Order: sequence, then C-alpha cells, then structure tokens
Amino acid sequence: MENLESVKKVAYELANLYEQKYGCCSQCVLAAIKNTIGSDKISDNTFKASTGLGAGIGGTGYACGALTGGVMAISCFVGREFENLPDPEGVRFTTFKLSRKLARRFEEEYGENGGDCSAVQTKLMGRSYDILNGERDEFIANGGHSTVCPVVCGKAAMWVIDILAEEGLI
Repeated sequence: MENLESVKKVAYELANLYEQKYGCCSQCVLAAIKNTIGSDKISDNTFKASTGLGAGIGGTGYACGALTGGVMAISCFVGREFENLPDPEGVRFTTFKLSRKLARRFEEEYGENGGDCSAVQTKLMGRSYDILNGERDEFIANGGHSTVCPVVCGKAAMWVIDILAEEGLI
C-alpha cells in the first residue's frame, strides 16, 4: 500500500476525532478503518452491530470497545463468510490469530489486562468509571472523551492497519 504511514496517521486522527465528537469507541475505530482502507469491507450493518460494544460492552467496563471495534474491522477483511460456516479451510483460525495480535498490542500498551475497558481506564485515568450509573460527567471531566479514549481509539485504528498490512491484506 502506498504511503502506509500517511494512511495510519489519517486513521489515527479520524478515530481520535470521532471519539471526541461522538463517543462509542468501537464504532469510532470501525469508522476510521471504513473511511481509510475499508469502504468496501465494512458495511453499515457491521457498523450498526458494533454499537453495543462501546464503553466496554454496553458500559460494563468489560472488553475495551476500541479493541472489539478493531477485531470487527480485522474480521471484515479476513473473517469467515456465512456461506462458509463449516469453514473447512480454517478461515476463523486466521482471524483469531490476527485478533490475538491486536489484543497483544493492547496488553503491551496498557498492561496484562489491557484489553479490558476498566483496566485501560485505570491505567490512564487512575480508576474506571461507570458511565451509565452516574459517573459519566466525572469521566468526561477527567478527559475520558477529550484525551484518554480518543488516543486509545486512534492507536487501535493504527494497529489494525499495521496488522492488515503485515498480513498483506491491504
């Protein structure tokens, strides 16, 4: 791919901006990938399906939405098709391998439980926030949507592009 670093920079900036303006980290990563390298891979239904993954799966603080959105993006490039549910070629295992690469990048950056929304927040903000149970304003006041999560989303988008490029998928 021509000028991979430039594409990664644009994806970082888009994911960062989308998280600041709109929230829902999983969708922000998917949107950045869709708008840089995946316009023909990421459908509106896929984007819509990622909504509930934001804020650590519906605000629970479980799996980081930037990670799950990134995994969805990877899967759009190399995942198993519905018509190939039996998957004799083992496409799903390739997808698992690439998804694991992304998860490892989160662990390297954010610690042993770095794929966990609560762990990422604790590492970057000193604690995690329950945004659906009265802590959203505090989360925002402490940079959740202005600096912290936008950077996480931006990095996730760049890492997805790195992984896809390493595998020759873009």
